[in-house]
Amino acid sequence: MKKMMGRSKIRLRNAAIPAVSSFALIFGSALLSLAILSFISARVLDGENATTSTNLFPSALLSRPSPAKLQAMELAPGEKQAAVAAQYPNQTMDPVEELRTLQNVPARWNVGGAYLWEAENTEWYYGCSDSSRFFPSGPPPESNGYLYIAASGGLNQQRTGITDAVVVAKLLNATLVVPQLDHKSYWKDNSNFSDIFDVDWFISSVSKDIRVIKDPGLEKSVYTRGVPRKAKPAYYLSKILPILQKRKALRLNRFDYRLSNRLRRDWQKLRCRTNYKALRFTSNIQAMGQTLLDRMRAKSGGRFIALHLRYESDMLAFSGCYYGGGSKEIAELGLLRKRWKTIHHVNFERARRNGKCPLTPKEVGLMLRALGYGKDTYLYVASGEVYNGEDSLAPLKALFPNYFTKETLARKEELEPFTQYSSRMAAVDYIVCSQSDVFVTNNNGNMARILAGERRYHGHKRTIRPNVRKLNLLFSVFQQTPWAEFAAEVQRVQKGFMGDPNEVKIGRGEFHEHPLVCICARPGAPPVAGQVQQALGSTTAAETEQETTETEIDAPGTPDTATEEEEGEEESKEEEEDLPMIIEEEQSVNAELEHEHSDAGGMQVISLDGDDSFDLRNKKA
Repeated sequence: MKKMMGRSKIRLRNAAIPAVSSFALIFGSALLSLAILSFISARVLDGENATTSTNLFPSALLSRPSPAKLQAMELAPGEKQAAVAAQYPNQTMDPVEELRTLQNVPARWNVGGAYLWEAENTEWYYGCSDSSRFFPSGPPPESNGYLYIAASGGLNQQRTGITDAVVVAKLLNATLVVPQLDHKSYWKDNSNFSDIFDVDWFISSVSKDIRVIKDPGLEKSVYTRGVPRKAKPAYYLSKILPILQKRKALRLNRFDYRLSNRLRRDWQKLRCRTNYKALRFTSNIQAMGQTLLDRMRAKSGGRFIALHLRYESDMLAFSGCYYGGGSKEIAELGLLRKRWKTIHHVNFERARRNGKCPLTPKEVGLMLRALGYGKDTYLYVASGEVYNGEDSLAPLKALFPNYFTKETLARKEELEPFTQYSSRMAAVDYIVCSQSDVFVTNNNGNMARILAGERRYHGHKRTIRPNVRKLNLLFSVFQQTPWAEFAAEVQRVQKGFMGDPNEVKIGRGEFHEHPLVCICARPGAPPVAGQVQQALGSTTAAETEQETTETEIDAPGTPDTATEEEEGEEESKEEEEDLPMIIEEEQSVNAELEHEHSDAGGMQVISLDGDDSFDLRNKKA
């Protein structure tokens, strides 16, 4: 009987084998078919992408190895240079030939276009940064300690750090020491806070919210640490506050963009009060800026455009773009890229497709002429030393002969007190750009963001940001396209990039560029970007009370269980990179402490996070 049962089991197993094999064969065939279809689809899509890409890049460029691959080749220096030159020939035009490409651009085009010099519907909106009656006014009688911050980067990057330092000081109930400015980064400017900003005005302006003192004389006993980029308020309360309460004097290093982009309405308004009211330049900087502004208005008869060109070598190197300059350009910009650990290896084609490449001076000029600004328009250009100098600037000057800079408007002796200080020179440019009739930015860096936000706050003054991705495609076919058609397309793709009130939805974008919760709508105002009127500051008392009740300042509970020494390991010991005057999230975040921070158990925290603005870490290029 046992033998029969054993044979029966064997027969059953043998019978099952063909069934399993058949199933495996069918399943495997299906997978193979899917793989073949996927391969065919990918080749078709690659063909479509290649067809599209030829509009953006010469066909020869698409087949070239990246500079990183060329650099990795085991070649002698001379051979490597020859290989680079062969793969990236110089495509720049002779300056005379370059100017000939502009001969069909009319001197005046669509000059009577609506809203050329001012944004649409601006009369309905105004800046409003006063706090609600529910927001805690004035600092409490007792302070938790002294807060030092070291603001890093250039002028406008430092400005974001100073603004956020005021918010953090109020959050922690700390006495803020007048912020220290970075003296070691790319710009090598040793200016102090009082050299650029009116320190007494600053202290007085924020006194309704926090205490600020110039120097408590505690430098030797200050404990130093760093915080992650875009840290949430809960992080400051659970990680930073216990250290402040224990040490009584705490310095936060590399303080720029160290506070979440998303805060509740009243806390965002504190940012606005600090940035647009408390940070006033020193009297000598204001006087120089006003002098240049008056001279521009006198020359232009009233109206003029201010252009933040940002076409210096550091910006081009950081953007990871190729402008056709051949091996010379690759060598020069490649040398600069060694300053930043994360951008040694770049992909020129991807950078251009993703809209990372600033427009050339010629392209900026063509965009403005296509938008309707005639040859007789006056142009103030805020810029450092432009890459390739006059060869790069010649087309822009041909399109706009009334071309001025601070150096051409002011005498040498007038600028002499500022010329050795990049931040003070930037502050002079800032004043002219802020007050210009039209402001044009050529990148999404810190100065562009801060200025765009301030101009929105002060009445949505016309502010133009190039739609780089789509404009690059148009410029690639400029010489083969009739001017009327080219100009119409430029005007079409620039809709939504002109600084009008209805361009960005509430909760989108970087707050310093889009401070929409600090902009109020007058009764009867048209909806902004699909949002109801109340979203622009016209909230009802009930809505305000409900929101601010969640943000009232309460004494925090038990501190985090991590020791101070363990937290010190998270300190900014890492070498952060000195970026040019632009914050590219995908580059800078790599060098940051990017991790989630949970609230301490049983700790009562202030709910500052909100939906008023959008965290850049979630923003895709």
